[in-house]
Amino acid sequence: MISFKPNLKGKPWRAIKSLGKVRTEHIKRIARELVDRFPDKFSKDFETNKKVLETVAEIQTHKLRNRIAGYITRLMTLMNSEEQKREGDETSPE
Repeated sequence: MISFKPNLKGKPWRAIKSLGKVRTEHIKRIARELVDRFPDKFSKDFETNKKVLETVAEIQTHKLRNRIAGYITRLMTLMNSEEQKREGDETSPE
């Protein structure tokens, strides 16, 4: 059996800068479903996505709404960058 012992040097887990923010699968699933249903309503702007979420979905807490809006912003940014890469590939002369 292999055991994992991180090198914390006396620091608590939250003090380590290498750990990223984790989104649960629940948040990701909701965000993906909303982007699939309403792709033209969301943008790369977090504040706009928060307002759209209030009209499109019924979310219980502000914290959950903000996490979903943040992941939607991330998805829209990734989708936009992929589209730009495809357009660049199509227009480049070879």
